[in-house]
Amino acid sequence: MGTRETAMLILQRGGEASTRWPLERSQITIGRSPDCDIVLDDRQVSRHHAVIRWENGQYVVQDLGSKNGTHVNGRELTGPYVLQDGDEIQIALRYKLAFVDTEETAPLTLDLPRQGLSLVKETRQVYIGGKELTPPLSPPQYRLLELLVDAGGGIVDRETVVRSVWPEAMEEGVSEQAIDALVRRLRERLAELDAEHNYVLTVRGHGFRFQNRL
Repeated sequence: MGTRETAMLILQRGGEASTRWPLERSQITIGRSPDCDIVLDDRQVSRHHAVIRWENGQYVVQDLGSKNGTHVNGRELTGPYVLQDGDEIQIALRYKLAFVDTEETAPLTLDLPRQGLSLVKETRQVYIGGKELTPPLSPPQYRLLELLVDAGGGIVDRETVVRSVWPEAMEEGVSEQAIDALVRRLRERLAELDAEHNYVLTVRGHGFRFQNRL
């Protein structure tokens, strides 16, 4: 059918190469529906989200009118796109799929950080220096960490912490002690993989901020 078995898609999780799908057919569908070739079970992903076809000696990706869009290298697709080795396909901005044409050399890892902390938001995984933090953080701990990471080093005040971590408790209020206990426990968990660096800093009188390793 004119297909090649060399190219593949690699799901990027925490910077490491994990699940791989060889592009062995002339058409590969991606979506939430069980009848897709690559099933991504997330409500942000449309049932039939995108398709990759082998056409005229090259792989072409196209969005299938999905609700939340398909991006390649950060740009939203508005029509067919010819894939090149190393392109990053983002499905609904929830999943990152690296396109690897193994006529080139396929990497064993993808942008694996040698140090520092990174998040995989769709699975709520935390990696430090390329190693996964296990067992995973509790939901409040993860929400706090994600909030601080997303602030990009900016200060997050205590009211924002409560609103993001305990939205159901906004009216009743959350004690200072409860916030401090959560921050302390989060620091302890992160120290399990990196005891030399404090990722969560307290800014007295203002709140907290995230500081990654450089």
